[in-house]
Amino acid sequence: MAELMFRDDAYLRACEATVVGADEYGIRLDRTVFYPTGGGQPGDTGVLKRTNGSAVAIVDARKGDGLDDVLHVAAPGSALPAVGEKLLAEIDWDRRYRLMRMHTCLHLLCAVVPGAVTGGQISDGKARLDFDVPGDSLDKTAITERLNALIAADHPVTARWITDEELAGQPDLVRTMSVKPPTGFGKVRLLDIAGVDLQPCGGTHIRHTAEIGRVEVTKIENKGRQNRRVNLAFAS
Repeated sequence: MAELMFRDDAYLRACEATVVGADEYGIRLDRTVFYPTGGGQPGDTGVLKRTNGSAVAIVDARKGDGLDDVLHVAAPGSALPAVGEKLLAEIDWDRRYRLMRMHTCLHLLCAVVPGAVTGGQISDGKARLDFDVPGDSLDKTAITERLNALIAADHPVTARWITDEELAGQPDLVRTMSVKPPTGFGKVRLLDIAGVDLQPCGGTHIRHTAEIGRVEVTKIENKGRQNRRVNLAFAS
């Protein structure tokens, strides 16, 4: 299992690491700054810089067999490093930071829109969440204004852990209907936007909401009898 450096500090851009496995499925490291695809957030891209001056381009990061197992997917045709080789793992920081900002904004959206979350997806510069809400109760302009007010208020964003038992005793913390937080490992990570939103999340986030910058709700779609899709993007 790898030491997941991004879990404690999402602002780390690189770390020294040792290769513990490498095959056609991906490269495993003993520690990594690469976030693997999960919770609607795409996996990081970047490079593994080798001591001989060459680099392996990483086009995706995915979860492996365990909670702390990360597969660094190399570009097709790449020469794989050997087990035991030491290298520098470096993410595409600009892309990651945009994903962090947008992921944090989705937590604010959960605070603005009532109803359980039925699905979601984050991509570079935009995202969406689906909510179990009736009829035409959502207003694009009103949601945009409320989101930007929360962003401008510069709320602190922190992560903390609770036990599986504590989560079981507070079921209202879980907003997602389709995806439940992983349990059975003894603890669950919470993302806390002070006074605004608190829910389980293993993704990467910014430290203060003002870092998000202005956003806009680009479209609200009807995806079923009580399923409304709210699409977000960074304001131009």
